[in-house]
Order: sequence, then C-alpha cells, then structure tokens
Amino acid sequence: MAKNDKKKQNWRDKYRFSVINDTTFEEVWRVRLTQYNAFLLITFLVLFIIGATTSLIAFTNLREFIPGYPDVTIRRNILMSAIRLDSLDRELALRDKYFANLNAIISGKTPTDFYSVQDTTGNYKAISFNNIPEDSELRAKVENEERYNLTLGPSSPESVTSLAGLHFFPPVKGIISGRFDMRTKHFGTDIVTKPKSPVSAALDGTVIFTGWTMETGFVIELQHPNNIVSVYKHNANLLKETGDLVRAGEPISIVGDSGEMYTSGPHLHFEIWYKGSPLDPEKHILF
Repeated sequence: MAKNDKKKQNWRDKYRFSVINDTTFEEVWRVRLTQYNAFLLITFLVLFIIGATTSLIAFTNLREFIPGYPDVTIRRNILMSAIRLDSLDRELALRDKYFANLNAIISGKTPTDFYSVQDTTGNYKAISFNNIPEDSELRAKVENEERYNLTLGPSSPESVTSLAGLHFFPPVKGIISGRFDMRTKHFGTDIVTKPKSPVSAALDGTVIFTGWTMETGFVIELQHPNNIVSVYKHNANLLKETGDLVRAGEPISIVGDSGEMYTSGPHLHFEIWYKGSPLDPEKHILF
C-alpha cells in the first residue's frame, strides 16, 4: 500500500520550470506543472499540430507540394479530357445511329431504333374531352390565319410523282433576310421571326439527323418521300430525336441563334434538297 501511495503522490507532485537571468539571478519567467498537467498539455499540443497540418493540406494549395498529387492545371486538363471524351462518344453514337437510319430509309424499312410502347397503366376510356373557351379562340385564330394559305391541305406523298403536286408546310412565318444563292453556296433561305417560335416540319417524314455544329448550331434534318430532305439550322433547342416520325406542321425545334458563324440574330436557315441537289425554298413555300 505504501508503494502505491508513493506513486500517486509522485504523479501529483508539482514541478517548477523557471528562467533566471544569469547575471542578476533574477527569475524572469516560471511555470508550475504536475506530471498530469504536463501530459495533458503535450497531448493538446500534439493534437493541435496534427489538426492544423491536416486543415492546411485539405483546404489550401499546400497539398500540391505532396509528391504525386496533381496540381490545378493537371486536374483541369483531366476534367476537360473526360468531358471531351464523353462528347466524342455521344457524337459517334449519333453518327452510327444516323447511318443506320439512313440505311433503313433507303432500303424502305422502318428505322431500327424506332419503336412504340403502349402505356397500359392509364384508363383511357374514362377520359372526357370538353371544349374550353381558350381552345375555341385558338382554333378560330389558326383557321383564320391559314384560310388563304395555299401550302396547307391534305396530301398523299405516296401518290405524288413530282414536286409540282407537293404542298410544303411553312416551317416558320416571318421576314426573309437571306435568299437562296448558288453562287455564294447559300443553299437555303433565312427567315427572321420571333425568338423561341416553334419550327414546324415542312412535310411528313423521318428525322435522320439531330446534332450541333460550331458553324450552324443545333441542326435537324428530315427525310421525306420522293427523295426530299429538309434541313433546319440555328435552332435554340431540338424537340425530336433521330428516328422519330413527324407529320407536316408538327413542331420539331425552337427558333434560336445557335452557332458561332453564319448568324447575326434569331432566325431559321431552311434548306430543301431533292435527289442530292438544293432547291430554292421560296419557289415552293410562301413564308
């Protein structure tokens, strides 16, 4: 018992550390600590140093001095490379999809990626259609606007043997800012209209290409019967995907100003190609 009491007494004994002037023997600084207090102080200092070092490495640029840790430039390059790789994969997938659909269309088959799934979760028999005043006003307005439009009306592409019998639906209504010109290789017509206006399909057809280019922004192309292809450029957004079937007058995109070249404001660049040759849209459509 005496030995244990002595150990406890020594653990609680106080010690004084002092700094004395060697010339005058004056005590300049002193501190009194027990072994227990000294242990706690040293533990606190060690933990503080570890925490401060961890914080400096985690939240400052000092971590870049660690061997093998990438700096800001390397990490930025890695991120940009990953983004470019993802974009490249998407473009390759769109290209393969484009060629597959083009092959199917040329062969007279349905595009391989086109499918229709019927939703069986809803009870369609219980749906009731009621006319509302807004619907009647919109219907009357549209009918009045299109009353004297010669491009409208039912058409049967299968029975049309020449372009003379085709009725093209105007993709947008507006002011023509750029006309068709073979000499300058401007193979379409530029139509200025209200921003964010819907762009409609000129004829019934199939979407054979959707994508983005630096010069013309968002582009969508439709394949129609009789070897006719229509092209819509500088869109703000595309509403259809490659392989979708569309009807004449159905919205397929939104008018915009995309693309870094060949554009100076919101408008639609519209092209018509017949058997690989460009046609003047103004000769077939009244904008």
